[in-house]
Amino acid sequence: MHIIQQFKHQLQCCKIKPQMAMVLTALFVTLTGNFTFFGHLNTAYPWAQNSLFIISVGIMLWALSCILCILLNWFMPVKLAIFIILLTAALCSYFTDGFGIIFDQEMIRNLFATDTAEATDLFNLGMLGHVVLFGILPIMVISQLTIVKQPKLADIKRRAIFTSLTLFASVVIIGANLFTFSGQYASFFREHKAVRFYTNPVEPMYSFVTLGLQNLRSASSDQYVFKTTRAAIPDTDIASELVIVVVGETARADHFSLNGYTRETNPLLSNEKDLVSFSQISSCGTSTAISVPCMFSTDGKDDFDVNSSKNTENILDIVAKADISVLWRDNNSDSKGVAERVPYVSYKNPDTNPICDEECRDEGMLDGLQEYIDGQKQDVLIVLHQMGSHGPAYSKRYPVEFEKFTPACQTSELSMCTSEEIVNAYDNTILYTDYFLSKVISLLKHNTPKYETSMIYVSDHGESLGENNVYLHGMPYMFAPEAQIHVPLIVWAGASSDVDIPKTRTLKDIPNSHDALAQTILSILEVESDVALSPTPALLKRKSVIW
Repeated sequence: MHIIQQFKHQLQCCKIKPQMAMVLTALFVTLTGNFTFFGHLNTAYPWAQNSLFIISVGIMLWALSCILCILLNWFMPVKLAIFIILLTAALCSYFTDGFGIIFDQEMIRNLFATDTAEATDLFNLGMLGHVVLFGILPIMVISQLTIVKQPKLADIKRRAIFTSLTLFASVVIIGANLFTFSGQYASFFREHKAVRFYTNPVEPMYSFVTLGLQNLRSASSDQYVFKTTRAAIPDTDIASELVIVVVGETARADHFSLNGYTRETNPLLSNEKDLVSFSQISSCGTSTAISVPCMFSTDGKDDFDVNSSKNTENILDIVAKADISVLWRDNNSDSKGVAERVPYVSYKNPDTNPICDEECRDEGMLDGLQEYIDGQKQDVLIVLHQMGSHGPAYSKRYPVEFEKFTPACQTSELSMCTSEEIVNAYDNTILYTDYFLSKVISLLKHNTPKYETSMIYVSDHGESLGENNVYLHGMPYMFAPEAQIHVPLIVWAGASSDVDIPKTRTLKDIPNSHDALAQTILSILEVESDVALSPTPALLKRKSVIW
């Protein structure tokens, strides 16, 4: 204790100008928060031949970090600005270095859409140690330093001059580096765009600000956008439809034995003869916050705008307009705005979900569902949003009796598990999804032939399991690995359904995407509408007419 007190006293005696404090902070986060960035940079430009260029890039990153510190300091005290920079860099570097996660706009949006339970899975001793070492301890040191204050009467003027001069100096440093290594920078920006997404804390803070500005613009416009003026069931359709859409979470197509995976992860579904598994489906995004609203949008991936989606009529709104009963049951964080205008029930707690142990299970969403169906007098569309295979705590996603593949990783600290243990735990989640979907099909069979019954299962996005040292999901779509965008899509149809399973099976290997879901929901419910849908290959065929 005496040594600590002496150290604190020495620090308090140290006086440092705010300029120097911010410059040193920027240097610290550049050196300690960018191991992954410099690793990728070294892969693209080996050190032996490009040492001066890599040093130049480091200087540019340091200058950009200085600019961040200075801009923050204009809105808040210098110590608070430094604390924000240090904590941001420490947190982001843990997930970037450990999981290969990139903090672009999509990931920042996904973080804000994450609920408490999902966030808790990400906290572990490894993260705590990393944040303490590279965030908390430097903050404690800075907090004990005496930062020289400018005279109060001239404070604003001096801050303005300091900000301008420092920004100018940073720009000059950046410009000098660009000029000196212009050829290599031209190649770097053109051929290695993905590498810049790893810059820390530049990319996370830039993404946070731009996302915030986008949300402010969206919030200022509350005009509701209609996509159709007419939606109805034709009088000639006298049969009642019962359709259940299961939205999966973090499932990748290549881990379904229905798609050729060597492990038997679909033992129950493989026994269903009236089922088709589509093998070439691409997701709309790499995160739930993007993919879920996008797959229920009528616009399609290329035209989808997540910022306006909450105020835009989606496929559930159109179905409800056709006087069809719509219900969304959710065992995930929420519907991401899709179910804003239809009945919605969360099954994340024991008050509604009767099947809860370590966490509430997807199977609980089926509780009381038959009673709900019995009470409907028109066609019915039910959406069940799974917790599915959400990582990194894969072992929490399934009851213990589904731990078939062992040894399975039992922690969210994936670095403590072998690749085999991670894959085993993940495959057990797929096994539980197989069981859950078989229960859904059993429910639908019970309602055949009173209804024309069918099920559509599709995952929101995939998951990286350590391939090329990348884990989880949320990578920018432009260079996301196939594991994060290649998703399973399964259709089951009851004997009374109009879906022609043998003919539909001929379409199962045709490349398609989430864009097909809106069209398929309208078609399977036989809704006539003037909505303009994104053009996409047909997913299904009817027994009499091609959809």
